[in-house]
Amino acid sequence: MALIFGLSATPDLSTGLGEWDLLLRKLAHITIYFVLWLTIARATDWRRPIATTVIALLYAVSDEIHQTHVAGRHGTPVDVAIDAIGMGLAALAWALTRRRRGRPGPPWPLRAAGATASRAR
Repeated sequence: MALIFGLSATPDLSTGLGEWDLLLRKLAHITIYFVLWLTIARATDWRRPIATTVIALLYAVSDEIHQTHVAGRHGTPVDVAIDAIGMGLAALAWALTRRRRGRPGPPWPLRAAGATASRAR
């Protein structure tokens, strides 16, 4: 979240690559919110995907509002939708991994055998 905030506070992120600049920035949105969704999901022990999505969406909206207060930047609902694509891809990856493993989340990070045994008690 701090990385997203810092990037949003930067007045001009243009790389000068023309059309590629736009594509790369939108791919960055997708990637960053993919990682954010997985990070929040991990913090909730992979058990609250809806809450994870709500938190990430609220942060995406607040990020766009923040950008409206930065000179040379503007926030758009389209960027929130692009952020949601990253969240959706992360949720899909989580759901597919969950089905295959029969566990609440991806196989990473691996838990120590002692931690698993203590939870079984």
